[in-house]
Amino acid sequence: MAETTHPYTADLAPGSLITQDGQMQWAGMLFGPGTPYTIEKSGLSGWEDLPEFDSSDAERPTGHGAWPGARYAKPRKVGGTLWMVPERGASLATVRALRQALTLGDQERWLAVRLHGEVLAVRARVAQRIVPADRMYATQGAAKASVQWLATDPRRYLVDEQSALVFAPEPESGLTWPLAWPLKWGTASSTGDASADNDGSAPSHPVITFRGPCGTPSVTERVSRRRLRYAIDLAGGDELVVDTGAGTVTLNGNASRRHTATADSSPEELFTFEPGRAELSFRPDTAAPGALMSVRWRHAEW
Repeated sequence: MAETTHPYTADLAPGSLITQDGQMQWAGMLFGPGTPYTIEKSGLSGWEDLPEFDSSDAERPTGHGAWPGARYAKPRKVGGTLWMVPERGASLATVRALRQALTLGDQERWLAVRLHGEVLAVRARVAQRIVPADRMYATQGAAKASVQWLATDPRRYLVDEQSALVFAPEPESGLTWPLAWPLKWGTASSTGDASADNDGSAPSHPVITFRGPCGTPSVTERVSRRRLRYAIDLAGGDELVVDTGAGTVTLNGNASRRHTATADSSPEELFTFEPGRAELSFRPDTAAPGALMSVRWRHAEW
């Protein structure tokens, strides 16, 4: 059954309601200056902090210290205190809007915060809502509410999505006769190469789309040498979408094709854009005019 949503729980574009520093947007609701929900002066906890992490460090059995292992961040907890101060005669409407927005739900929504002109966002769910029903709340409708969100992906993302598109490589035109010095080999109309910048501090998982006609589409990140390669033939108009964050490979929007990954293909979840520049090479085994690869990602921050 589809999840029922109110305007306040609609999954709007991150930061689309924010107009000034100090504001916070949760789904379709705005908090902060200019709203009945003022963020207390202590601000937010867990927003600029590094998330907790699990470590696979292994203690040395016959020496000091440990061997360093991988570290993986745990979900991010973001909390804060809000002063709910309704306008005259709007106490019930103000608290009902807060109830509808800060409810239990299975689906994550965008939680966005603007500070110093920068809007960062995470996908999160409400984990806690505390509204004391004290005398001030009973007589004036005002309350000091505590709220906490839990983001299963602890990375914060810039709201503007980045994209790159590259066509399958084509051969150079070759020498032109009669020969003349210096020799000109011609230029290829497409090299199949593209770059992707991640200006943040955390690795970002891209969404990669291969479009036919091509056979055994593949992409290699030349810095890390990670590769995604699939033993599948794509006809003209076919799209194979690889969501590296979710670890899914989908043909034409509905059929899973993760099982077509070849033996030399990296696990999708490990194919990330580290901070800096990623160098991509689109190299299908066969391709006809119109074959291309498109990539979407966001700059990611810890």
